[in-house]
Amino acid sequence: MTSTTTPAELRRRWRAGEEVALIDVREEGPYSLAHPFFAVSLPLSQIELRILDLVPRPGAPIVVYDDGEGYAERAAARIRALGYTDVSILGGGLKSYARVGEVFRDVNVPSKAFGELVEAIRHTPSLSADQAKALIDTETDLVVLDARRFEEYRTMSIPRGISVPGGELAFRAREIAPSPRTTIIVNCAGRTRSIIGTQSLINAGIPNRVFALRNGTIGWTLAGHAVERGRTDRFMQRPAATYPSALKDAKAWAERVGVKILDRRTFDRFLSEANERTLHLLDVRTPEEYELGHPPGFTSAPGGQLVQATDEWVAVRGARLVLFDDDGVRALMTASWLIQMGWEAHVVGPDVIQPIEQGTRVPRRPARPHPLQAVIELATFDANRAGWTVIDLARSPHYAAGHIPGAHFVLASRFADDLPRVPGDGPILLTSSDGDEALFALSDAAASTPREIAVLKGGTRAWTDSGRPLEQNRHSWISPPEDVYKRPYEGTDNAAAAMQAYIDWELQLVAQLANDSVSNFHVV
Repeated sequence: MTSTTTPAELRRRWRAGEEVALIDVREEGPYSLAHPFFAVSLPLSQIELRILDLVPRPGAPIVVYDDGEGYAERAAARIRALGYTDVSILGGGLKSYARVGEVFRDVNVPSKAFGELVEAIRHTPSLSADQAKALIDTETDLVVLDARRFEEYRTMSIPRGISVPGGELAFRAREIAPSPRTTIIVNCAGRTRSIIGTQSLINAGIPNRVFALRNGTIGWTLAGHAVERGRTDRFMQRPAATYPSALKDAKAWAERVGVKILDRRTFDRFLSEANERTLHLLDVRTPEEYELGHPPGFTSAPGGQLVQATDEWVAVRGARLVLFDDDGVRALMTASWLIQMGWEAHVVGPDVIQPIEQGTRVPRRPARPHPLQAVIELATFDANRAGWTVIDLARSPHYAAGHIPGAHFVLASRFADDLPRVPGDGPILLTSSDGDEALFALSDAAASTPREIAVLKGGTRAWTDSGRPLEQNRHSWISPPEDVYKRPYEGTDNAAAAMQAYIDWELQLVAQLANDSVSNFHVV
């Protein structure tokens, strides 16, 4: 029987700054409707694919929970099977927690609540969409810096926008706007990255007038202003003339906040202590720079996104974070925010560790199961395609974008309920994006149906690599596509009511944060 952790004990650990990971093992859709403040979404079906990066230390305390669906016991067993030694279940699940603490909607809540707190305390200057448009239309000495990921910027942007992701702003803004008379507008999709980006420039001592676009592209769209699509303007050059002042001011601000720069001896000590204290090594430069060369063991975590969505990289509250860059500006500014968010964050540079590894780092995963009799080659499937019923376990957006013809969508977490509803009575072939999720799900699938179960070797990628087309116009949703929460600030087809509701929700986060009282946030 798995041990339990009470909600009161969990909250005590958060307040005390002790290590603990709270993992919501439901799908992201239900998670987005209600969860505790520091809960990290890691669905049962994704545990083996992501947990080794989210929780790198086998001895870290892990608490899992659901809302009565029965996932928590199964998740705890699977996590223990991966070698984790301190795994418990949240007593009473979400309903029990809600009796003693606040539950929050949406995703990346700690980062978004922190952004709202920053604005409330620092009075970060901002402009409404109408005010920003008037300046954009009439003022020549003005730049618009889009603090989102480049992919989001390319989907849609406001006029005159240049892609400068948030972690790059203090490093590059002076080079883009060298005159102190140039007005700078920082925008994102909603509120957080605009606020944090604008305040970063202010904290970094930039002399210009700087404003956040209030409510981002959501506010712009709700005001009836047109967005642009497909823009590719981005500033990738390394600063030259303005770099010394950017570094000097970043160091001054980081010292004020308490950021520590590691020497070789201290960094080596952190590495040696990684079995007693959870350690995350994060490269905060751009993904392009990371691919050209990064320090061994470091994960790509662009600084702006790391502040905006810390829980996508780090599940253990109380963990130790070490940030790398090769310029001394980006890591310092990112660490300054993380420290204010209650993290122990340090900086290391190329004087201590060199970026020698190239390419994108492959996420850590446990050894794949090797049930040889249950794994079939694509050629074997081709020989008797009509005899197989294909089940696709990919995330629902990937399934919707294209799948093996005739494949049905089923969530691995819902095998017991949904596999019996799959048409036919012949053998079932599991596939997923690269085949790994299907392999890890094989035993659960076999326990949920009397039908023969096999896995397609290499998954759907093997299908496309062989030149075969995917089906895009027909879908069979055996399970509801609740695995991915549709963000009302991404894409171009969001309903006005959903966008307004999102802004309204963000604006009340400070009050909810205060009522919950576990964050340990401190805005300098």
